[in-house]
Amino acid sequence: MKLDEESRRTLQQLETSLWHEATRFDRAYMESILADDFTEVGASGRQYRREDTLAVARQPLAAQLSNFVITTLAPDVALVRYESEDTLTGKTRRAHRSSIWSRGPNGNWVLHFHQGTLRCDE
Repeated sequence: MKLDEESRRTLQQLETSLWHEATRFDRAYMESILADDFTEVGASGRQYRREDTLAVARQPLAAQLSNFVITTLAPDVALVRYESEDTLTGKTRRAHRSSIWSRGPNGNWVLHFHQGTLRCDE
């Protein structure tokens, strides 16, 4: 089963929202899109649970996101892959990113898993 274009746009917008300070540090917004079982493996290799992610202090965010690929894993379950590039540490950092989202009975998408892996050409 393939996702419709509206679902694809929504998933890309949700991923992009995680890179904007106004939404990334809005606790109510983040609580609405993070699944109760959310986990993340950061580009550093550190693992985060939902509460860790919700508790992150506000900080500058800026990244270029590109090469989005969205794959249907099961009905209402999608894998979103893309690349990020940021200069938050003072030098350019590029990473491969992947997220697993599911659509609930209310039609809203929730994020279950995210991983960032630094590109090996760094």
